[in-house]
Amino acid sequence: MPKTTESLAEFYKQKFNGIEERPVMKVGHFDVFRIEDWIHAGSVTPTYIRRDFYKIMLFEGDNVFHYGDKSIEVSGKTLLFFNPRVPYTSDPLRPQTKGYFCVFKDDLFQDSLRLGLYHLPVFSAGAQPVFSLNDEIYLIVKTAFEKMISEINSEYIYKHELIKNYVSELIYTAMKLQPLDKLFQHPDASSRIAAVFTELLERQFPIINTTHRFELRSPNVIAERLSVHVNYLNRAIKKTTGRTTTDLIAERLITEAKALLRHTNWNIAEISHVLGFEDQAQFNNFFKKNTGLNPSSFRQV
Repeated sequence: MPKTTESLAEFYKQKFNGIEERPVMKVGHFDVFRIEDWIHAGSVTPTYIRRDFYKIMLFEGDNVFHYGDKSIEVSGKTLLFFNPRVPYTSDPLRPQTKGYFCVFKDDLFQDSLRLGLYHLPVFSAGAQPVFSLNDEIYLIVKTAFEKMISEINSEYIYKHELIKNYVSELIYTAMKLQPLDKLFQHPDASSRIAAVFTELLERQFPIINTTHRFELRSPNVIAERLSVHVNYLNRAIKKTTGRTTTDLIAERLITEAKALLRHTNWNIAEISHVLGFEDQAQFNNFFKKNTGLNPSSFRQV
């Protein structure tokens, strides 16, 4: 059975011929690369898989990135964000492709982010991970990456703080490019409950192996976990999103089911089990009702 998550140690083994990690920082993990060097080193196209680390990429060229259950075509100068919750890969990189990418874990910001990276808009559930850059923003982003490369191998005692600032600059530069509604602050209790509901739902993923089971399949279970009455939860979700709690749970289950059907060789019984269904027949009915196809047919498309 194939793995569904790649660790940072496995990433380094692929890049550095068996070395499990390149210890370049004293506090928190961070590393940065030029895409050209990665291509010339003979790295293969990455498997469609989740990673247990974050990645930010400045990509120059044309390609297709497969992110979650979507495929995103990019052209020109593009800034991309990847997080541990969403599997991703790309079409093979062309020899003339240029750019940079950095990898890091939460511990890089352990002393400065109160809520964690996944609360930032570019890394949150449903975030838009791709930004087309004009020449002015491109220069800002490229300069930040070049500064990272300059500092990463230096002996400067405060290079950790400098590099953390450069990563923050990339994140907050991207957030400025987003529509204002991406930065919308919750005005009332209903909005806050809806946001917590979404966070709790997303926290159940990724499903990394066949012993991991999604448990929050009903509004009642989620309401109990949030310590609110189910009727209050349902009203808050309806007021904020215009949709029912059950619909949102089903939509998230369908998204995960599609990803597992497309990108693992788990059998359908295993997929139905990890998604919390009582049996394969129940999963088959649910999937067909929401997609118009049964799971076997979808897998063959």
